[in-house]
Amino acid sequence: MSLEISPSGQPFGASITGLNLSMAVSSNVVAEIRDAWLQHHVLAFPDQAISDDDLERFTLLFGPFGDDPFIAPIPGRKHIIAVKRAAAETAPIFAESWHTDWSFQEAPPAGTCLYGITIPPEGGDTLFVNQHLALEHMPDTLRQRIEGRQAIHSARNAYAPTGFYGAADRAAGRSMDIRPSDDAEATQRHPIISRHPETRREALFGCAGYIIGIEGMEQAESWDLLTEIFRWQTQPQFQYRHKWQPRMLLMWDNRSLLHMATGGYKGFDRLLHRTTIGSA
Repeated sequence: MSLEISPSGQPFGASITGLNLSMAVSSNVVAEIRDAWLQHHVLAFPDQAISDDDLERFTLLFGPFGDDPFIAPIPGRKHIIAVKRAAAETAPIFAESWHTDWSFQEAPPAGTCLYGITIPPEGGDTLFVNQHLALEHMPDTLRQRIEGRQAIHSARNAYAPTGFYGAADRAAGRSMDIRPSDDAEATQRHPIISRHPETRREALFGCAGYIIGIEGMEQAESWDLLTEIFRWQTQPQFQYRHKWQPRMLLMWDNRSLLHMATGGYKGFDRLLHRTTIGSA
């Protein structure tokens, strides 16, 4: 069995065929997948008929399970959450804003795996934006303003009881089992410019949303700078648009990317199962 790696034709991203993820994967193949993951940042594995056991086994090939706060796991599992939306649901699309998963943690996750179970016939693309490219093309004047700076990350705007997914959102009848908590008020500092632990390439890390300020700066000044960074780092020339198919597994590198969900599938159910690859 040999892997076929097909670049997306966009600034990054690739698909991999030639393997069956419902079966054990050899260490040599895992090494090939990891190399492709580090090169392409997002990997799609189409036509994979896998179970939740298979999804968990695949995840553990690339690191430990990460911790998924504020969202309840599916029944009978500790490490799988359901990203779902009912056809008649009227709550805002989940995660329809740029972010990197759980950047507010002390040790943010290395990656995410997402498996498409019920995929609408239209809409629901996932957008990614490459933060290596964004930094490499950033104007020197902007880079000099963020060099050595620490960003303050927090989940408060999203998952605190008064946040976007707080009490008002639960009243809207969202089908995902989101559990807002006062724990979301905690803060964590990370460098705005980070170095990838495996490739050693520098990248921007995180963006406005989970970033609520910059250490050593007044709130108004930091927000102006965060807004300028956000406008730069999310530009279309740094993006990859992923189109879903049923039975497709996707894995991406949270250390080098931002991502966001999109809508466009009103009237259709959507269900994906997600695991998190923790930091080694």
